[in-house]
Amino acid sequence: MQLPKLIDLGGCYMFKNLNELKNYCRENDIKVIDFKVIDLAGKWHHLTIPTTRFTEKTLEDGIGFDGSSYGFLTVEKSDMVFIPDLSSAFVDPFNEVPALTMIGNIYSIGDKIERFEGDPRYVAEKTEKYMTETGIADKTLYGPEFEFYILDHISYKTTPNHMEVYLDSEQANWNMGNKDTKNLGFKVGHHNGYHVDIPNDVSYNLRNKMVLTLEELGVPVKYHHTEVGGPGQLEIELSFSGLLEMADRTMLTKYVLKNEAIRNGKTVTFMPKPIFGEAGNGMHVHFQLFKDSKPIFYDENGYSGLSDTALYAIGGILKHSPALMAFTNPSTNSYKRLVPGYEAPVSICFATANRSSVIRIPGYAKKPDAKRFEFRPSDATCNPYIAYSALMMAMLDGIMNKIDPTEEGYGPYDINIFNLPEEEKAKIKGLPKSLEEAADELEKDYEFLLKGGVFTEGIIRDQLKRIRCDASKVNIMPNPIEFEMYFDL
Repeated sequence: MQLPKLIDLGGCYMFKNLNELKNYCRENDIKVIDFKVIDLAGKWHHLTIPTTRFTEKTLEDGIGFDGSSYGFLTVEKSDMVFIPDLSSAFVDPFNEVPALTMIGNIYSIGDKIERFEGDPRYVAEKTEKYMTETGIADKTLYGPEFEFYILDHISYKTTPNHMEVYLDSEQANWNMGNKDTKNLGFKVGHHNGYHVDIPNDVSYNLRNKMVLTLEELGVPVKYHHTEVGGPGQLEIELSFSGLLEMADRTMLTKYVLKNEAIRNGKTVTFMPKPIFGEAGNGMHVHFQLFKDSKPIFYDENGYSGLSDTALYAIGGILKHSPALMAFTNPSTNSYKRLVPGYEAPVSICFATANRSSVIRIPGYAKKPDAKRFEFRPSDATCNPYIAYSALMMAMLDGIMNKIDPTEEGYGPYDINIFNLPEEEKAKIKGLPKSLEEAADELEKDYEFLLKGGVFTEGIIRDQLKRIRCDASKVNIMPNPIEFEMYFDL
């Protein structure tokens, strides 16, 4: 489909009112309007109407839906509405019929329609507002790195008598001996995919399509490349933007990558550990804070060029990191990635250029405007609005309470932690080893999330219920490896 010529934000519109939107639809022959609404787990749902049905009433009364199916509230009080955010509109490149898409904000129905406190997008809005109210900063920048696998096949089955998963990748070294189809070689070895060039890099042209589509939709990309995982692991890193805007861009990025892959006969997974023995998929998140246009994380005399404010922010994240995992790593599969030996950050500490620590300070970011640190454990199974907000609340708590990471025993450890003597390694606390442990930690430590009315006990309760349900479902399912280990005992 030929995209209409777009203005302003390179594909993402900032309509001020309904008339602007209607005029654009008329001039560009937009036939339908599609609405994206996020659930608690971080998945988009959608509903579509003909353009002619979009009226002022849509913006005033919203469109009704069942909130319980999104993981919100109870079945008895599940009626909710969403109201479109005109500023989030973009032309969807994957629709055969010309379609304008926009994100819906969730509202609850009582005596009057009012913003639903548990709407993940509203949580992100409140977080940025609270950050400003504290006086600590008036601007934040987030920069996520998306790791994912492009695959050629995925099938799975879980019935009482049949438990199986089969996946395949054209470039995987397990296909080197394949004689059933034409084989031109140029496979990628185990753990040997980092920055491989074409012809080994078989998804290069597809990644270019993905990135150019993102750019057209107003999502600037810093770069893209192959990652360590040989069977098609890749990375796309976005340019920095604010918390709410980056959460929107995170959802749009996943949407574009999945649909562009399908359109080209491939499939994409952000699953943290889809392939045994290969590198897992993380979503490292970089942070910066500014006040009055000045970076507040920089101090040329501080450790690694960091200010006391930055170190306190690190202290807050590290102190609350076990509880944060219930939001940043909310799948059972997340903890199959967070194991020693795969550059996975499992140690609650900080350091410069050290990929084995929870907090890493990039050694190459030396200028004041570039000075930052990154949180390495998170993965893209998270709801970005909630995960980004929880991380910000931990940073603000650290700054307000002056949580010094060195005094708390979190480092810095500018060495490979796994090479430390056992007695030294024992002094460093580790992240939760399972989703259940993360849920336990959140139950013990969530008061920092409630400050400023940002999170509610309701959304924390809903999250705990959801992830405990996931853990229970996995715990009672036999795993094929168990048959290998125990069948003949």
